[in-house]
Amino acid sequence: MPFGDPQHSRRSSRTKSVLAIGALAVSTALALAGCSTSSTAGSGDTTTSSKGVHKVDVQLTGGGSDKCAVSTTSVPAGPVTFSVTNKSSTGITEVELLQDQRILGEKENLAPGLGTETFTVTLGGGKYQVYCPGATKELTDLTVTGKASKASNSSAATLLAQGAKQYATYVDAQVTTMVATTKALQVAVDAGDLAGAKTAYAEARPYYERVESDVDGFVKPGFKATDNAGNLDYLIDMRASNLDPKVGWHGYHAVERDLFQGGAITASTKTLAAELTSNVEELQRLVPTLSYKPEDLANGAASLLEEVQTEKVTGEEEAFSHIDLVDLAANVEGAEEAFAYLRPGLQKLDPSITKTIAAQFTATDNLMNKYRDKNALGGYISYDAATKTADANTISQQVQALQDPLSQLAAKVATA
Repeated sequence: MPFGDPQHSRRSSRTKSVLAIGALAVSTALALAGCSTSSTAGSGDTTTSSKGVHKVDVQLTGGGSDKCAVSTTSVPAGPVTFSVTNKSSTGITEVELLQDQRILGEKENLAPGLGTETFTVTLGGGKYQVYCPGATKELTDLTVTGKASKASNSSAATLLAQGAKQYATYVDAQVTTMVATTKALQVAVDAGDLAGAKTAYAEARPYYERVESDVDGFVKPGFKATDNAGNLDYLIDMRASNLDPKVGWHGYHAVERDLFQGGAITASTKTLAAELTSNVEELQRLVPTLSYKPEDLANGAASLLEEVQTEKVTGEEEAFSHIDLVDLAANVEGAEEAFAYLRPGLQKLDPSITKTIAAQFTATDNLMNKYRDKNALGGYISYDAATKTADANTISQQVQALQDPLSQLAAKVATA
């Protein structure tokens, strides 16, 4: 999730939200056929603008060939909400907005049949591309016309901007600690200390999970934005379910597999741990180049909760160690931090939704506290089959209660 404003090429995140666009009153008379785009460029487009937010619909379909249809190829500059619906495609699970090999926004884990996912970004005039990996036509040009309006001088806008600027220090701190804990993991692996490595693994994981939607878009120099071999998020946090055979398995979960499934530290484990350290150190060098807009924080917070629903509740993320509740709690904590930095401005903008979100964070925190165990890896009980059967639905429902109002924030703060 990946919505900072980088000065380096970036790629990929994992996201999902069900943004209650509400007032946007989508009236898209979409001619969504095949992979072509139904463009109204230069004719006012099919987007419906409300409160200065324009709209682009993206629909994914399967049925023999996977297609990505975009409702318009032109929108005016300013805040734009991209609404992504996977109607039936099994080959396309991700949609990105690119410019100059940079990812400005995206949605991942787009399972067919689920609800519409959205992200909102503020765009200046220029050329962009909607990228749908796996579609028969993967790249669709998008032209943004004119110039975005200058930022509002309202007190809410000023407070939101201040919060977004301060948030950068939080992200930097999390990544710095992640590097230290990952080095500790490597030390334990190099020493052949299996028990110590398992403990170190659980201690390292939360730092990436708190901020991954902010930092997972970097691409190493010399690689294309669409190449997993240079995608730092892929190299750091890939799972078995998104394995790219051309690149192979790297990162935390490859080490997790050796430690918890294999039950042994091999020469390969040591190579993987050393490579992981190198990649998180590179991430640490790049993260300070990021800056954030208020909608970046809102998008990122929503993305972290989507991570909970798609990967943690299912037990996919930590398939071998079963520390999914550690990751899940970290996702919630990261989202809560982003909300906290937005809260002073949001309180002026919409006190009602601010109160609702704060109450849902408290309810979610209280729920997660029930699973704490100071003697367990990472401080939470194992998310094994029994726990998942007993509690997955309860956790999912509470997170959804938080996710629903939180997912409204991006468009709201973008037009403060």
